Amino acid sequence: MPADVHDPRTTRPSLLGLVQDPDHLRSRGAWASLRRGLVLLGMTAVLPGSAQLVAGNRAVGTLALRVWFGLWASVLGFLALALVSRHAAVAVLSAGFTWSLLQALVVVAGLAWVGLLVDAWRLSRPIDMHRPHRLGFAALSLGLAFTVGGGAVASAGVLDSQGSLVSHVFAGGGDSEQVAGRYNILLLGADAGANRVGVRPDSITVASVDSETGRTVLISLPRNMEDVPFAEGSPMRALYPNGFTCPEHECMLNSVYTEATAHPELYPGVADPGAQATKEAVEGVTRLRINYYAMVDLKGFEALVDAVGGITLDIGTRVPIGGGTSPVRGYIEPGQDVTLDGGKALWFARSRHGSSDFERMQRQKCVMSAMLDQLDPMTVFTKFSDIAGAGEQIVATDVGGAQVTTLAELANEARQLPIQSASLTPPLIHPGSPDFALARATVAHHVEAAEMLDRGETPGPAPKPATVEEPAPSPSEPAPSDPAPTEQSPAGPAPVETPAEPAPVDEAPGEDVGAQPGEEADAGDEPDTDPNSSDDLSAVCSA
Repeated sequence: MPADVHDPRTTRPSLLGLVQDPDHLRSRGAWASLRRGLVLLGMTAVLPGSAQLVAGNRAVGTLALRVWFGLWASVLGFLALALVSRHAAVAVLSAGFTWSLLQALVVVAGLAWVGLLVDAWRLSRPIDMHRPHRLGFAALSLGLAFTVGGGAVASAGVLDSQGSLVSHVFAGGGDSEQVAGRYNILLLGADAGANRVGVRPDSITVASVDSETGRTVLISLPRNMEDVPFAEGSPMRALYPNGFTCPEHECMLNSVYTEATAHPELYPGVADPGAQATKEAVEGVTRLRINYYAMVDLKGFEALVDAVGGITLDIGTRVPIGGGTSPVRGYIEPGQDVTLDGGKALWFARSRHGSSDFERMQRQKCVMSAMLDQLDPMTVFTKFSDIAGAGEQIVATDVGGAQVTTLAELANEARQLPIQSASLTPPLIHPGSPDFALARATVAHHVEAAEMLDRGETPGPAPKPATVEEPAPSPSEPAPSDPAPTEQSPAGPAPVETPAEPAPVDEAPGEDVGAQPGEEADAGDEPDTDPNSSDDLSAVCSA
């Protein structure tokens, strides 16, 4: 065979489009340099430092490999920690310095990796390559370097955002000391719709948690409770020494937030005067020292439910989606183990159409119980990013990052126990003329009953309103801020309440919740049903 004719059996296939037929290579050395470069570049891309260890500075390669394996060992160690102690893993994720440290590590590691890729290009001796291949190899090296560097920068940005969210959500400021062996957390649902001035809590619930067993008592307070007293030492007590009382009945529990926000000078140095004043009002009603509060706006609630994959409830009555000034677009039907996404859970908790405020409070308690039962540490750990994203819409909380672990552990314990509940609503407590002594006795009884269950004892019966009917005090008479039991009028028929402004109309959430349109409804919000009704609200729903 002539020398200038090549046997096709000896023709080398192209490699990555950079190596052409050997006929076009000027020397065997050019081919060897290209092959060497591709191998070294691949080694660096997969195992940073390995190329330097075999063909360059062995000290640099050894250091890079140690760092690389150390990082992977840290990741595996954290996963092992999550398997052994998920609460500790949540504590690590909720610490602000964790995200700053990760951000710094990602940036430094990314820059070092880029440097090793450039060094692998140098070790490949590109000057020995044929010019077209040299240019292609340089482009490949730069592409890998930009990919690694860009990925590091993008990852650092995500970590910075997550760190900011955690720092914002868990900024701290609450009272971390347990009181009488319990943590009391005020849960507020913020209602700041377009047709409202300022923020007013739409739902008010206290979760009283045993600091050892996690057994939880949920205490619901009606938002329209009048004449609420403020706790001793509250700046609002100086303005309203006889309780939060107004002659026109506009001074309700959910208005405390707006009133205190209008007087920030009463709370110098306090980030959210409205929330602090609401805590003090709830303390005056229940005699429970409130450690923390968490106030979530409606969109934040919807996003949080979606972040944890929805909630499951047993629903006893159908709940309309829509109503008020908009037509009813569908219903959440009754059933066992009904799973609700964020949009439907929001309607289930908020819908007023065709029901009373007290039934609505019962639904809100069911939703909170379901969240407590289903938001276990593993869910927090595996969906932390989604939960943190939902946390961006949390209006305020004074739970600090250092307390997250404790509360997460208690939440996990609470999931193993039935949740106790108490509602300061009719027929027990009438919002227009509340018997605060009876309210406090009721709260104390349910807390003591929960502690007795932890001790294996049987609780006694709950307090009941007096049976002798007496006229309720006139709304125009100021109620004492801290009345003694003997000063309370027995609970008689509740006076007709005349709030200064109508209840806000529910607006449809911004996204479709899959409702079936077509049902007709009245235009306005339905008035509360008879507050003296003794119907068992537990039939409405359960978690």
